[in-house]
Amino acid sequence: MSNDSKNELPLYEVFIRSKNGLDHKHVGSLHAADAEMALTNARDVYTRRSEGVSIWVVKTTDITASSPDDKGSFYEPNDDKMYRHPTFYEIPEEVGHM
Repeated sequence: MSNDSKNELPLYEVFIRSKNGLDHKHVGSLHAADAEMALTNARDVYTRRSEGVSIWVVKTTDITASSPDDKGSFYEPNDDKMYRHPTFYEIPEEVGHM
């Protein structure tokens, strides 16, 4: 490990929920000494026009993700669960768009 990587601050991923949205969206990354600093920096960098109502910061090393290369084997078990794809139900017209 080089001196530069030892002295580098941890990387945080930033997620913002907009005024018009219900979910948080990934907007970028930043380095910070701790979560509070990351939250403050995320506010200053990613919500300059007061468009956000909620900010999440997550240390990049704390994120566990599936690999796109494993998509076939990772999602295959879902194919056996017919109830997740209710295409065989008839929806009455009065229900409207679902």
